[in-house]
Amino acid sequence: MLTLPTADNRLEDYSLSGTPLVPRAPTVPLTRTAFAAAHVVSDPLRERNPWDTRPAVDWDATLVFRQSLWDQGLGLAEAMDTAQRGMGVDWLTAKELIERTMAAAKRHPMKPRVACGAGTDHLGLEDLTSAEAIAAAYETQMEAIEVAGGQLILMASRAFTAIDAGPGTYRKVYRRLIDNAAEPVVLHWLGDMFDPALKGYWGSLDVAAASDFVLDLIAENPAKVDGIKISLLDQVHEEAFRRRLPDGVRLYTGDDFNYADLIAGDGEHYSHALLGIFAAIAPAAAQALEALAKGDMDTYHRLFAPTVPLSREIFRAPTRFYKAGIAFLAWLNGHQKHFIMPAGFQSSRDIVHYAEVYRLADAAGLLTHPDLAEQRMGVLLKLHGMG
Repeated sequence: MLTLPTADNRLEDYSLSGTPLVPRAPTVPLTRTAFAAAHVVSDPLRERNPWDTRPAVDWDATLVFRQSLWDQGLGLAEAMDTAQRGMGVDWLTAKELIERTMAAAKRHPMKPRVACGAGTDHLGLEDLTSAEAIAAAYETQMEAIEVAGGQLILMASRAFTAIDAGPGTYRKVYRRLIDNAAEPVVLHWLGDMFDPALKGYWGSLDVAAASDFVLDLIAENPAKVDGIKISLLDQVHEEAFRRRLPDGVRLYTGDDFNYADLIAGDGEHYSHALLGIFAAIAPAAAQALEALAKGDMDTYHRLFAPTVPLSREIFRAPTRFYKAGIAFLAWLNGHQKHFIMPAGFQSSRDIVHYAEVYRLADAAGLLTHPDLAEQRMGVLLKLHGMG
């Protein structure tokens, strides 16, 4: 039993009561493509001035965590915002991460699908003031990913909004990138709740106008667009958007609030998944998708239902700090030896938040080693003068 803080400034006793889900491989092929966006594990022994230099990464722990996702039948979205791109992880670290991950994926018996984020973050915004400069920056990272063997995700770039780019600039850059990619790409629409610097992406503050633009962009060459990941936390918008996509182009939900209903679908259309929360709830996500593939909707909803409050807590405003909750659960579940993140990002959330994540993860059966989780939560409480 632990004594946990509450949102109304009290302390209350709490004993773990959930039945942990056992991670395992799916028994049938999944009917949804599911990418879990994974974090990186720091190496605190080697970390020096993480705000000014490349972060020190524990490569062994980072790759073992990814293998645990693949073992459960999930794909991987690599070097995305969950991996702290632009928030403690630079392009050189991301490039090494991609190369190491792709090498491991090729050795894995399940031959998992891996898509990797290409952006412009190896250059400063002062060097990205034209369509040509932005496109060339993307192409540098795209080439590195294609050489490594990863599928391309064209990450949203702050360079566009920094120059107040209009639709013409977006079309010029994205048309070149999509048409020249070796294989179909995944587009990436990340809302400003995830990154305030992306406000007004696609050249408009109006979501309807932005949607029309990107749908037209896709329709110009749908054969070169595998899908689009949308992270706007707006279920109604996503449902309307996916109805308008050309045949064969997937909607990858990035909605960490409403993923269960969006993935299940409305009987005519459904979303696939590219979600940070899937890295934290992998056993529930994988087994729910297995149930969906079997047509067992009762089990699907039973497994996913308790994960939604957990995800909403992890992704609550300021949403961009969600990475801390992902790493916290990895620590509780023994995937890493410490709760330290690049650039000290673990300090972006407070102890009340972590206590609530602990409770909700227990309720969802996602503390796979309860004794270890309780011991580590106790350590964190003592660090905060509690317990």
